[in-house]
Amino acid sequence: MKSTLILAALLLAQIVSAQTKPSLYDIPLKDIDGKDTSLKAYQGKVLLIVNVASKCGFTPQYEGLEAIQKKYQDKGFTVLGFPCNDFGSQEPGSTEEIKQFCSSKYSVTFPMFDKLHVKGAEQHPLYAALTGKDSPFPGDIKWNFGKFVIGRDGKILKRFDSQVKPESPQVTGAIESALAAK
Repeated sequence: MKSTLILAALLLAQIVSAQTKPSLYDIPLKDIDGKDTSLKAYQGKVLLIVNVASKCGFTPQYEGLEAIQKKYQDKGFTVLGFPCNDFGSQEPGSTEEIKQFCSSKYSVTFPMFDKLHVKGAEQHPLYAALTGKDSPFPGDIKWNFGKFVIGRDGKILKRFDSQVKPESPQVTGAIESALAAK
């Protein structure tokens, strides 16, 4: 009887574990310096996750990204930049070149990560979670500077395409709503 109860408890634990989806915070990443990291350091913050590129028509959005970083960072918000070379080879540089470009041209202070793929066979697990069938906003990233607003609880709240500027009322409104939610 005792072994049956133990077996049933183990089986129930496995079922619960299998049904619990890993959170965005658990996905392994590399920062712009190539160090292993994750989004755990950002738990409890509102995030704007953006796939960025240095040689794109939308590259000037770095200015808007930096502006909203400065505007909201003291309220529990941060922008996270993910360089991507999936669209027109518009991020061909090394991570060192990307860092140099972002700091010298746009004075970027928000965290940047290692170059990754946002679509295709090599899609990074972070972007598989952001755009996959279980996402509230499924579908492939269409171009550079796609944006996702993530709530303090790690849930995907909004998605914006490249054309929507970071400082637009749609994006800042979504950020302010997320910051107001406790």
